[in-house]
Amino acid sequence: MDETRQPSDQKPNQQKKNMWVQMARYSQLAFVLPAATVVGWLVGAALDRWLGTKWLYLVGLLLGIAAGFVELVRTVSAPDDRR
Repeated sequence: MDETRQPSDQKPNQQKKNMWVQMARYSQLAFVLPAATVVGWLVGAALDRWLGTKWLYLVGLLLGIAAGFVELVRTVSAPDDRR
C-alpha cells in the first residue's frame, strides 16, 4: 500500500481488508495479557515445586503480568505500518 495515499483514495476492498487486519491486531490483546499471566504463574509454580519454595509463583505471576502489559503497550503504541 502506498504510504502517501489517503484512506479515501483506497479502494473499498482495501479499506475492508485494513479493518479486518486492525480487528485481528487488537483482538490479540485479549489473549496476550491472560496468556502471559498464566504462563508466568505456571513457570513460577513449577519452580516452586522443583526448588521446594512457596513464593516463586508470585514472582512468576507478577513477571507474567508485566510482560503482558509491555506487549499490550507495544502493540497499541506501534505505528500502523509496523504492526
